[in-house]
Amino acid sequence: MARLLHNLLLLAARLTLKIRVIGYWSLIYSYCGVCASVALLKLLWTILQKPTKTFQWGVREAPPACLNDTSLGTHCYVRIKESGLRFHYVAAGERGKPLLLFLHGFPEFWFSWRHQLREFKSEFRVVAVDMRGYGESDMPAGAENYRLEHLITDVRDIVECLGYNRCHLVGHDWGGMVAWLFAIHYPEMVTKLIVLNCPHPSVFADYALRRPLQLAKCSCIFFFQLPRLPELMLSVDDFKALKGFFPSRGAGVRWKSSSLRSEDTEAYLYVFSQPGALTGPLNYYRNIFSSLPLTQQEVRSSVLLLWGERDALLEQEMAEASRLYVRNHLRLNIISGAGHWLQQEQPDIVNTLMWTFLKEGEGWRCCRS
Repeated sequence: MARLLHNLLLLAARLTLKIRVIGYWSLIYSYCGVCASVALLKLLWTILQKPTKTFQWGVREAPPACLNDTSLGTHCYVRIKESGLRFHYVAAGERGKPLLLFLHGFPEFWFSWRHQLREFKSEFRVVAVDMRGYGESDMPAGAENYRLEHLITDVRDIVECLGYNRCHLVGHDWGGMVAWLFAIHYPEMVTKLIVLNCPHPSVFADYALRRPLQLAKCSCIFFFQLPRLPELMLSVDDFKALKGFFPSRGAGVRWKSSSLRSEDTEAYLYVFSQPGALTGPLNYYRNIFSSLPLTQQEVRSSVLLLWGERDALLEQEMAEASRLYVRNHLRLNIISGAGHWLQQEQPDIVNTLMWTFLKEGEGWRCCRS
C-alpha cells in the first residue's frame, strides 16, 4: 500500500509539472499571437497612412564622426577560442590596469558606454564590447547561436583574450542579464558586479509571468519571438520604431535638451540599418524562454544595482527582489527622474555611484592581468 501511494504521488507530481509546462508555453505562444496581431494592424495602418514611405529606407554608407572619436578609445578586434568568432571592442586606459568591462543592451552597441569610457580610463583598462551579433562583431546565423550559454562563454573568452583572469563587470539591459549570469557561473572571474536596469534573471522569470502589468510592459519580448516580422516592423518608414528609442517621453532615452545630439542618434541608426543587423540582436530574445528558469542562481560578488525611477519597461519591485539571490552585499540606488537608459540619461550620477562602489575596499585595484 505504501509503495502504491508513493507511485501515485510521484505520478501526480509529474502530471502537475507537465501541466505547468504546458500552461507556461501556452501563455507565451498565446501572447506572441496577440502581439503579432497588433503589429500587423499597426503595419496596415502605417501603409494606409504613408503608402509611399512605409518601405523606404535611407542609405547610410559611412559612419558618423562620433563613432571615430579618439577620446573614446581605440577600436580593436579579438577572435575568441571557444566559438572562433571575431569581436569588436573599443578600449581606453593603460594596459595592465584593472579591467572594467562593459556589456550593452538592446537596441544599443559599444557606443552606449561613451560617457563611461571617458570617465574611467584614468584608473582602469576600460573595454566596451560589441556583443555577439551587434555592430562590427561577428553575426552567426541561426537563433540557436544566441543561447544564453554562448553569451556567457563569450564574456569568459573575451576577458581571457584581453590578458586578464578577473574583471569588474558592468552590464545594462541585455548586457545586465548576461552580466548576472556570468557572475553566477564564473564567480572567480568577477571582482565587482554593476548592473543597470536589469533584475536578477530568476526575478524576471518569476515576476514577469505573474504580474499582468509587467507582462504588458515587456510585450516586445513576446513579439520578438516571431520570425522576420519584428525585423520588418523595426525597419519600416526608415527605422521609425528605432528612432523612438531616443528622444522620447515614453520608453525611450530621456535626453536632457543640452545632451541631445542628432549625430548620436544617427550612430545607432547607422549600425542597425546595415544589412542583417537586426536579426542577431533579436535572436537574443528568441532564446530567452528556453533558458529560464535557472538551475544556478546565487551571486557571490558584491553587486551595485542602479535603477531608473521612471523605467517604463521594468517595474521597480524587481530590483528590490534581486537581493534574495546575492550572497554578499547588494547596494540598490534608485535614480530619480531617470528611465531605462541610465548610463546615457544620467551619466554624471551613474559615474559618481560607480566610482564610490569601485573604490570601496582595500583591493579595488586588484584585478590586474
